[in-house]
Amino acid sequence: MANMKIKKGDTVVVLSGKDKGKQGKVQVVIPSDRKVVVEGVNIVTCHTKPRRQGETGGIVKREAAIYASKVQVVCPKCSKATRVAYKIEDGKKSRVCKHCGAAL
Repeated sequence: MANMKIKKGDTVVVLSGKDKGKQGKVQVVIPSDRKVVVEGVNIVTCHTKPRRQGETGGIVKREAAIYASKVQVVCPKCSKATRVAYKIEDGKKSRVCKHCGAAL
């Protein structure tokens, strides 16, 4: 498991694929597969079967995971897609924007 620069709750923009240019919030991070689930991106249809009595099956649309290398963090201050830099202050490591230096 490698260190991932994208965290849950980050706003990201999709760089490639069918959803290129879409922005959304990261809902789940899967470091072992280096994937993220982004709200409103990579929508797939799942055919669900009723598992319990009284439950209904059907076709459900939901977000699927995409590779973390296909997304880039959007800085909340300058609202640009940016690479993540790290700054160490008082022994604490924090993520900062490469463009404006604001904390991410």
